[in-house]
Amino acid sequence: MRAVVRTGYGLWCWAIFVPLVVGVLLLGLPVASVTVRRRLARSAARAFFRCSGIGFAITGLERLPPGACVVVANHSSYLDGVILQAALPPRFAFVIKREIVRVPLASLLLRRLGSEFVERFDRHKGGIDARRVLRVAAAGQALAFFPEGTFTEQVGLGRFHAGAFVAAARAGLPLVPAVIRGARLVLPPAAALPRRGAIAVEILEPVPAAGPGERDGAARLRSAARAAMLSHMTDPDLEA
Repeated sequence: MRAVVRTGYGLWCWAIFVPLVVGVLLLGLPVASVTVRRRLARSAARAFFRCSGIGFAITGLERLPPGACVVVANHSSYLDGVILQAALPPRFAFVIKREIVRVPLASLLLRRLGSEFVERFDRHKGGIDARRVLRVAAAGQALAFFPEGTFTEQVGLGRFHAGAFVAAARAGLPLVPAVIRGARLVLPPAAALPRRGAIAVEILEPVPAAGPGERDGAARLRSAARAAMLSHMTDPDLEA
């Protein structure tokens, strides 16, 4: 009986989620402003958590710098993108692995939200994508990354790719660590259906931007962000 209830709940969650995504696309298609489209997506993401009964809380938004910055968050579930969309102001563009373009509905929505896609497996294409992201950061666009790039069934904070930290260092932007809690329990990596639970996002203190003459600024940002995130998580450090 418990399995039937859990399955029914998971299907109910997707029955809420899919129409919301379609609604954002339909309402956003004629809208020229990407900021307005992001506001629509943010409202839809929050509506999903509210209507599905999944607890959602965010703390520390006041710590976000008023101007451009780079946010980095841990990654443990397919829900993480929806979570950050619900949490962050609409000025943020998301940097996402290019494999997501194979999912038609998700790809269309993310493109309409001004997301940046990065190739992980082809070094030449990855380099082109990385240079484009650097230009976007240098132009003053606030960016959000999942520096682990992907997630596995192993619990813990995985190895960070350098892209977010290089972009922040070269553009002279502050780096803001964020911790997502509860996402893995609500939608585990190997699960197809969400489960009841609660999700919390905590925005941590910004790491100051790299100075113009600072050597290894990206490495400093990476180390500081990782230490801050681990100090606010119970998950182990998979790099240790």
